Amino acid sequence: MQPSKKSIVFKTANYTRNMLQRTILITTMLLGATGIGQEQEDDNYIEFNDRKNVVHGVYLGLTTHFGEIDGKDTYIGGLKVAYVANRKFEVGFVGNFLYSEQDNPRTVNEDLIAVYGGLHLEPILFSENLVNLSFPILIGAGGVGYFGNNFDDPIDDNIDEDEIDAIFVLEPGMSLLFNVSRYVQLEAGVKYRFSNKLDLDLNPLDRINGFSGGIGVKIGVFNMGRNRYKKHLDNEQ
Repeated sequence: MQPSKKSIVFKTANYTRNMLQRTILITTMLLGATGIGQEQEDDNYIEFNDRKNVVHGVYLGLTTHFGEIDGKDTYIGGLKVAYVANRKFEVGFVGNFLYSEQDNPRTVNEDLIAVYGGLHLEPILFSENLVNLSFPILIGAGGVGYFGNNFDDPIDDNIDEDEIDAIFVLEPGMSLLFNVSRYVQLEAGVKYRFSNKLDLDLNPLDRINGFSGGIGVKIGVFNMGRNRYKKHLDNEQ
């Protein structure tokens, strides 16, 4: 006995409906598994979009330099405090103490001493690299003199043994900056010091101009507010 056409159509419809139901069920299970995996990943990771963040920094720096004034050995120690904008520019204050072995034949105390300080500006190149190139400049003022002099046969009895002259200083330079960590940065560089003309009695020097080279260390926080782009929470445990 041959099956009727109605029976064949009914069986085909049932088969098609069963396949559709199975397909929907499998699709729903796959989507559910994907969602659970995504939730687990979200539970383990925190994402930050910090590509447009401006990075700030502040530090305290110590420097020591060696150079010459009029061919005589000169030593400079410095202290600076600065703010770093986006690791590309520094602005702050610097103070320097200068000691120069001038061997002035007219004085018993032959060593020249200067103290000066002022505005510190420093543009920074290649700030994203481990080693940066920068161009610091000091614009400031201070005082210079032969302190505690006992003049031999002074020309004028009115000469002040502790005479000090005011100076204005412009000191540009070039430095390499080494990023040791988030909190420490080392620097090495050279600079040239320009000053106005001195007006000191029995002083053979016209100015305290001269080259110097040295090293320094900066201690602070150079990337305040920087977030990691994607960070695993297990690293914090």
